[in-house]
Order: sequence, then C-alpha cells, then structure tokens
Amino acid sequence: MTDSDNPVYWSVRRLSAALVAGELSAIDLVDAYLNRIGRLDDKLRAYVDVYAQDARAAAHAADEARRAGHALGPLHGIPIAIKDLVEIEGRITRGGCKAWENRRSTITATLCRRLLGQGMVMLGKTHTVEFAYGSWGTNTRLGTPWNPWDMRHARAPGGSSSGSGVAVAAGLAPWAIGTDTGGSVRIPASWCGLTSFKPSVGRISRYGVLPLSQTLDTPGPMASNAEDAAWLYQVLRGRDRDDPATLIPPADNATPANLNKDLAGLRFARLPDCERKGMAPAVLTAYDRSLDELANMGAEIVTHNLPYRFSDLAELNGKIMSAESYASYGALVDDPAQPLDEDIRARVLAGRGISSRDYLLALARRNRMIREMDEWFAQADAAWVPTTATTAIPLEEIDQSTGASGITRFANMMDLPTVAMPNGFDDLGLPTSAQVMCRRFNGGLALRIACAYQRATTWHTRRPAL
Repeated sequence: MTDSDNPVYWSVRRLSAALVAGELSAIDLVDAYLNRIGRLDDKLRAYVDVYAQDARAAAHAADEARRAGHALGPLHGIPIAIKDLVEIEGRITRGGCKAWENRRSTITATLCRRLLGQGMVMLGKTHTVEFAYGSWGTNTRLGTPWNPWDMRHARAPGGSSSGSGVAVAAGLAPWAIGTDTGGSVRIPASWCGLTSFKPSVGRISRYGVLPLSQTLDTPGPMASNAEDAAWLYQVLRGRDRDDPATLIPPADNATPANLNKDLAGLRFARLPDCERKGMAPAVLTAYDRSLDELANMGAEIVTHNLPYRFSDLAELNGKIMSAESYASYGALVDDPAQPLDEDIRARVLAGRGISSRDYLLALARRNRMIREMDEWFAQADAAWVPTTATTAIPLEEIDQSTGASGITRFANMMDLPTVAMPNGFDDLGLPTSAQVMCRRFNGGLALRIACAYQRATTWHTRRPAL
C-alpha cells in the first residue's frame, strides 16, 4: 500500500471529505490508527495512554450520527492525540512526571471540550518532557519517544511535545495537540518533519492545561500540513471566561479566504548574517533555498535585522520560566524523595532563588521588548528563519545543560504567532525546517504564508519509512 492509499497518511481535509461522502467510516479510520499504534508504538513510545475502547465507541457513535443525518460537522469522527499536560476529567494526567502516575483529572480543559464539541475522537495521551521543561524531548522516568525518521539509531524527537510530534509523523494520529513555551510544538515539528503553529498567548484557552510558565505558555496544533493546522486552530481558538488572557486579543483574520491568498507584495526579513554561525550546513542550505522559493512566489526578501540577537533572550527567558515553574512545582522538586528527572528538577529549582523584584523586572523588560518588536514590523511583514540549528541529533550526543530552543524561544518572548514547516532534508534523510514569525496576534498571516509555501513545495508531503 502506498502513502496515497493508506488513510493514516491522508490530510485531515481528505479524511473529512471521505467521511462526509461515506467512502470511509469513522470506526475503520480509528481502527486503522489503533492497529498502527499496536504495531509500532512499543518502539516509538509516542503514547503514554491509549483510549482504545472509548475511541472505538466514539467512532461507532459518529458513524451512527452521520447515517442518521445528525453529524456535528465535518470533523465528527476524526481522531486526535492529546499531549499529557491537558486535563480530561476522569483520565490520568501526569505532566510527564512519574510522581503523578496516578494523578486523575477532575476537570476537562476548554480545548478538549471544543474538540469534543466537534465530535472528534481522542485516541490517547502522548508523552511529554517532565512538566514540559525541556526542548530535546527526553524523559528519563517515563520514556523518550523514538524519532521515526531514523529507526536504527535513537535520535531526539524534540520537546517538549515529543509524543505528539512522533505520533503525527509516524501516522499514529492525523494531528495532535501540543503546548509551546519556548518552542515545544515547533522543535518536534522541525525534527519530525511536521507543521505546527504557536499562536500568540490568549488565542487558545489554557484552562485545564498544566502550566510551565503562565507568561509564555500556549497550546498549539501539530499536523502534517499548514491547512490542517489552520483548521485545528479554528476549532481551538476563541474567548473563554476560564482563561482571562483570551478576553484581550483583537479579532483574528485566520479565515479560509485569507489562507488562500498568495505572497505577492509581502516583505520577508531574512536571517541576520550574525545568526548563521553554529548552524548545520544542511540547515542553512535548505534555508537559503527556501528564501529563493519565497521570492519565486512573489515575496520580497529584505535585510531588516531583528532588534535582538537570539542569544540575548536566554537569560531573561530562563528567569521567567524558572520562577513561574517553581511557583507551580516547588513542592515536588523540593522533596528529594520524589521520582523526578534530575535535570528537570534542577531547572525548576533555579526559580527558588529568583526574587520577586528580579522576576517583576524581567517581566517589565519583556514588555518593553515586545513594544520594540511591534515597531520592527513596520518594515517587514514577517521574519523567515530556521526552526532549529541542526537536524535531530542522536540521543547519546545530547547535553542536558544546553537546549534546542536557541531560535524558537524568540517568538515566545516576543509573543509572535509562528508556524514551523518542513523545508528540506539533510544527507541522512532527516528533515529540516523553517519558521515564519509575524506581528503579535496576526496568526492569520503566519498561517496564510505557510499554506502558500506548501502549495508551491512538497517537503511536507514526505513520510518516514516505517
């Protein structure tokens, strides 16, 4: 069976059309994913829990509703995977933490209620880095997912939404929910050959999502292509009285009509020359070629350096994340008897020594930087930069004192809506990735650019050989 014949590799748009036309049943689709999970996930470890029985029951109900003319919409019966930070009442939500193996949720996240309101079928919970505090995708206590682009050698899947990235890349789910605090939907997308979207904070409710940093956290969709990511975003976004941050943002322009526009007349700021040092040659080759691809599509490539170096944000980012994560998890990390990943424990413990004065000054400095970034967009519509400096590295080469978020955290600190998408491959056949960053709250433009880029290229259509 070729990829074009196998529905587990179809876009959600195609799956939905097949369900609506009666060419495919929800139960057959869910069974296809569950059978694939049963065959591959012992090695891939994308899922920490699989809801096989309930997923099949929901699929049967979707088929019956559609036959009776009571389908909830085009997504009724479409499966999805959920990161194990997202609360579902009655289910275990560990947050990647072994100490919470029996922690049962008493609430359901707003985003899950919105998925269920569309009739979507939850396949299960996916692995995450403990407390989502890590960019490599590793979890020493509960298991590290296997990057499916190299089935012989274990490579970093990217984190913290590691399981969601592996699940979608390997055809164990058509799309998934991740969260992003410093790159956690974009780094897995980069190393697993996916498309992911990090919106500005407040676009998607965080109610019922375990926090890492209340300032920087946002959920985001992970999919095989930008059109599907945009569709999932349409379902997830919107105001929620349980998350006050969602009551502030202006209206979004991520409409289907806008997503179909081309790139003519848009100005893209290229990566500053000073940032190219330390990036893998294959990443830079793919990046430079993608600039040519954008220019061929009618975009204008300009030199308009970002107001800050990527490295300028490391200390400020770490201060905010550590202070806020310690507020959430201090009781756990202070207890040496708790079975925690020691590298994660150290990152959270760093927040114990941050004074309230230093924390508030960090937030004030970030707000000033955001205003400068808003002014920067007067000279460019978007910034186009690599997502990660390398392709996925072997697990044994990971240095846990460093991270893979050197480029991605810029968008979190500046609150920029950002789409990461495949833009090539290295000599080992591992995917490379670029990300487009747009003005705060202008996620519709970022998604429009990603959709246009993928209409003109085919990098996102490739799948790992499994």
